[in-house]
Amino acid sequence: MTEIARTDAGSVSSGVVPGVGIGFAAATMAAMIVPIRRGVDDPAVWVGAAFAVVAVVAFLADRHFGLERRLAAGVAAASSAVVVMLAGYALNQGVAASIALPAVPWSISLVFVAFCTAGLAVSVGVAHFFGIDGYGLKERSVQTATLSVLGLGGLIAAQFATVAVALPAMAAFGSLSLVQLVVVSQIGMALGTGAVAIGYLVIREYGFSYIDLHVPTKRDLLWIVAGIFVLFGALFLISAVFYTTGIESSDHGTAQQAQENPEILLVLIPASLLIIGPFEELLYRNVIQKALYGTFSRYGAVVVGSVIFAAVHVLAYGTAGAGEVIASLGVIFGLSLVLGTIYERTENLVVPAIIHGIYNAILFANLYAMYA
Repeated sequence: MTEIARTDAGSVSSGVVPGVGIGFAAATMAAMIVPIRRGVDDPAVWVGAAFAVVAVVAFLADRHFGLERRLAAGVAAASSAVVVMLAGYALNQGVAASIALPAVPWSISLVFVAFCTAGLAVSVGVAHFFGIDGYGLKERSVQTATLSVLGLGGLIAAQFATVAVALPAMAAFGSLSLVQLVVVSQIGMALGTGAVAIGYLVIREYGFSYIDLHVPTKRDLLWIVAGIFVLFGALFLISAVFYTTGIESSDHGTAQQAQENPEILLVLIPASLLIIGPFEELLYRNVIQKALYGTFSRYGAVVVGSVIFAAVHVLAYGTAGAGEVIASLGVIFGLSLVLGTIYERTENLVVPAIIHGIYNAILFANLYAMYA
């Protein structure tokens, strides 16, 4: 199937889904208009507000005035997607339009709120375009949230496993050097991520045959070579767009550590091939993306799985502002689409694991050449 969302059997068009879309689109519109009323004159915010209005009108026209469903949903989804990009760009350029929250000493960025609600409006618009009813939307939302927790659980489990490995090592050998800590963290990553993936299979009673481990065929080898070229081509293209538009991204925490301690990269280069690539692909592709196949179309699962994969990387880039983090996560999302599509095409975990590992290893080797 080539559609993003799988149409529910027997589903009928109702006012529930466009009603949800109206809510998200209206929240987006308000979050973009309020800064304008307060004097924000950034063109991205003004244009974003206009597209948010278009999304609201499209959802309203579908629900109350009988505009053809696919036309209305397509316009609403496309308009909201433009708002996502414009809000992200505005945040990256330092336009936050923050307001104080009542009764607490915190503030929240209205532009960031618009970024989030517009993203939700996109998903609702796409679902409505493919005829997903209210129950189907709820089912997909619950599964996405559940698998997001699973993905986050892999990250948390890796941290606990790292501590579990580090404590006896420190008791036996005393304080550990940074290189030794990196080795321990990679062992913890393998143990924690692997435990979450295997635990999911056990709970779901899938068995280890669920893991798509196969000796690569000649066709798979061609996918590996093509995938590496496509990943670096996509990275080059994204970097060129960022440079041209003045978008700044956040450095990965590892890159920041490597500037002062480049020797850790000598650990991360082989770890990319033996741990990072295989175990991240096991959890996020073979478990999470494959689990999404039952509810979404296969390509829809690639998109949703990539959103989850990008979202769980937020802590790795969290040292910068929201705009820079969003830009970095956008890069991760784009690269994840490539890996997810290759896994969907080959149904062999080995293929994206090798591509992912080689990609990371080359990046780490390049950093070592820069900082050593």
